[in-house]
Amino acid sequence: MANGECRMAKVKPKPFFHCPFACAITALVGISIIGCAATNTEDMLHFLREHEHAVSAIEYRLGIPDAVEINAPKVQEIDGRSQRIQPDGKVNLDLIGEVKVVGMTAKELAAKLEVLLSRYYLDPKVSVKVSGYHSKKYYIYGQVGAQGPHPYTGRDTLLDAVLRAGINHTSWTSRTKVIRPAHGDTPIRTMQVNVDQMVKQGDWSRNILLEPDDIVTVPPTPFAWLGQKVQTLLYPVAPVAQLYVTPAQVRDLQDEYDEDDNGGS
Repeated sequence: MANGECRMAKVKPKPFFHCPFACAITALVGISIIGCAATNTEDMLHFLREHEHAVSAIEYRLGIPDAVEINAPKVQEIDGRSQRIQPDGKVNLDLIGEVKVVGMTAKELAAKLEVLLSRYYLDPKVSVKVSGYHSKKYYIYGQVGAQGPHPYTGRDTLLDAVLRAGINHTSWTSRTKVIRPAHGDTPIRTMQVNVDQMVKQGDWSRNILLEPDDIVTVPPTPFAWLGQKVQTLLYPVAPVAQLYVTPAQVRDLQDEYDEDDNGGS
C-alpha cells in the first residue's frame, strides 16, 4: 500500500437483478401491483341488470334431457312419478300418454297437465318440479377444485359457482372474471369481480345471477402462477440442483403472465 496508507479495496456491488431469487421477487411484486383497468361500463351494466333476465328458478325452461317430478294427489296414475325428457322433447305418462314439455317452465307444465287430466278428473291439482338439471350448463375453470361444466339451475349466482367449485390459497378470487358468450346480436360481455371483497365486506351488489353458457374464471395468485411455470421449466429435472432460474427466464414468465391476462386487464 502506497505511503503506508491503508485503503479499503473498492468492491463493485453486484446488481440486484444478478440474483435470480431477487429477480423473481421483483417480478412478482411488479405483477401484484398491476392495477386492473376500468371494466367496460356497458358490460358491467349488462351484468348488473340481472333482474331483467329470465333466469330465476321459476323461469327455468325445460330441455333435453332434464328430469321432472310430478305430484298430483288426486291422480294416482301420475302422482309421484319422475320422468326424464326424451330426445323428442316429450314425456310419456300413464292415462294421458305422450306430452311435449321441452321449452316449458315447471309451472306451465303443471297447468298443461291439469288441462289434460280434466278430461278424467274434476279439478285435478298438479305440481311439477325439476328433479334433474341436465340440459344447460355454466363453466368454471382456473384455480378451483372442480373445473369444467356445472349444471345450470336458473338460480346460480357467481358466489355459488366459485364456492361450489372449491377454492384454496392459490386462488386469486379478487380477480374472478365472468365471460358471457355472444348470443345473436349481443356481443361477448366480460366483468371482473372481487369475490374477496364481496365476502369480507358483505357487498353483494355484484353477486350476479349466472346465465346458461357463462364462463367463470379464477386465476392463480402471482406466486402460484410463477411456481407453476418454474415447475414446468424444470420438469422433469431433479428439484434441488435445478432450482436456479435465470433472470431472463423470469422476465419471460412475467411477460407471459401479462399476456395471459391473469391479473391485469
